[in-house]
Amino acid sequence: MAYARIVSMADNYLHHISNGTFDVNADEPASLGGQGKGFAPFDLYLASLAACTAITLRMYAQRKGWELGEFHAELRSERDPDGRFHVHRILHASAALDDAQWQRLLEVVEKTPVTLVMREGARITSERGQNAAPGRR
Repeated sequence: MAYARIVSMADNYLHHISNGTFDVNADEPASLGGQGKGFAPFDLYLASLAACTAITLRMYAQRKGWELGEFHAELRSERDPDGRFHVHRILHASAALDDAQWQRLLEVVEKTPVTLVMREGARITSERGQNAAPGRR
């Protein structure tokens, strides 16, 4: 399954995230007291969905023998007046796809693994770990 570890070095809100192989920085923009040296948390949320979107659609197109050319997705989020979080995706492909192909891609994108988990929600648990510095409690 997936794994992530985040380390804070007391540099305001700049944090280093690793999955054991790759690293990325998370931060807040300067307007929120951060340094603007990494993705904000909701940027990472959208990036996760964008990555799953692109990978899933590329896999699907390859299985169908469809050429997508350069594919990209743009994702934006906002909260409605009731405070509900909304994400909107816009999909682009440089290859010429017909209306039926686009319709199928739009159906498939609604069932990507990350889309489904984000829609259903996840059970999140927490526990206290070992102290990072010896002798501190």
